[in-house]
Amino acid sequence: MSMNDPLGDLLTRIRNGQTARLTAINSPASKLRTNVLEVLKREGYIRDYSVSKQDNGQAQVSVELKYAEGQPVIREISRVSKPGRRVYSQIKDVPRFYNGLGISILSTPRGVLSDKEAREANVGGEILCRVF
Repeated sequence: MSMNDPLGDLLTRIRNGQTARLTAINSPASKLRTNVLEVLKREGYIRDYSVSKQDNGQAQVSVELKYAEGQPVIREISRVSKPGRRVYSQIKDVPRFYNGLGISILSTPRGVLSDKEAREANVGGEILCRVF
């Protein structure tokens, strides 16, 4: 079975896992997914993640979800740039999400960065998703 939007699938798994109050979720692994998870970990939205090999040779990533006082830390996570409509932005045009309380995750020439890191590096790119 082919998947058109692997990152959208990961974000949906995280959203569904937190709605069901799961402690961890599993998803197929890829470089883009692990890079996005690294940004989420650096920004404090997830506890940790780990990549492991399955019996059939496929890599799988396990994500430990984070809760604060019984409520999910991630209140909203949504895909911005989609396979059918890519959204690119210069760094000066990247919108602030919830007045700077949320983050945007960008794919830049320097790798996958949060909007704060991209502003410090002064690089723009494709806006992958928004997290609050």
